Amino acid sequence: MDQRVLVTGATGMLGTAMVAELRGRGFMVRAASRRPRDGDDWVVLDLTTGAGLADAVADVGAIVHLAAAPYRRGYTDRVEIDGTRRLLAAAREAGVGHVLYTSILGADQVPWGYFGTKIRAEQLLSTGGVPWSIVRAAQFHAFVDRALRAMARAGVVLTDNAITAQPVDVRDVAAFLRARLEAGPSGAVEYFGGPEVLSARDVIGPWLRARGMRRPVLPLRVPGRLGKAFRSGALTTDATPTGSIAWRDYVSEKYQNVRR
Repeated sequence: MDQRVLVTGATGMLGTAMVAELRGRGFMVRAASRRPRDGDDWVVLDLTTGAGLADAVADVGAIVHLAAAPYRRGYTDRVEIDGTRRLLAAAREAGVGHVLYTSILGADQVPWGYFGTKIRAEQLLSTGGVPWSIVRAAQFHAFVDRALRAMARAGVVLTDNAITAQPVDVRDVAAFLRARLEAGPSGAVEYFGGPEVLSARDVIGPWLRARGMRRPVLPLRVPGRLGKAFRSGALTTDATPTGSIAWRDYVSEKYQNVRR
């Protein structure tokens, strides 16, 4: 395959891991960000205006499209819908051979606004005139950690223990995406989750222990269609392969220097 790859959203959580994974495997990576970065292998790209787009896609064989702006109202659509449409048009014009897009596991089942945005972007990929692949990844360990930290600051952790999830490490996701690039465009939606399906208590317990923290864990049933979707297993998949870095290992590594 052509080893020249553009990565959008290269400064994000997954983007950082993706750039490292590709460079470590010998790919020639063109990393894109909205602001200038040091290094000849970085380009300035603003998907909301198209500035820098023609130069960013020139002479690359594939694009890993990771740029995202979740929960930012109108700006979310400007990046993830209008920006994706612009990116696909430029890729088509430049003759790019593969656009690989990351979506969210459960995006087609969970009635949540941002999940719907990802489905709309998926539809653009599938009709964009460029060979494509879509990977719906489970919730990242770091996002789960962030949500728990926010709750713990309030002095309590709330949980609907009937909800199951399959959190995954961004390093595992990056490795899976790299393998998908090497395999070429699939023209299909694939699924990727972590190594374990966990209940809410399975997530909270190791996190509290790793942080040496005590917090009351109180039951709270998520209401309505949203809670029903979560409890149905929408955040899990039986697809293989899965990631290899377990949640308990992630929190142990992250908080290994926390004083008990």
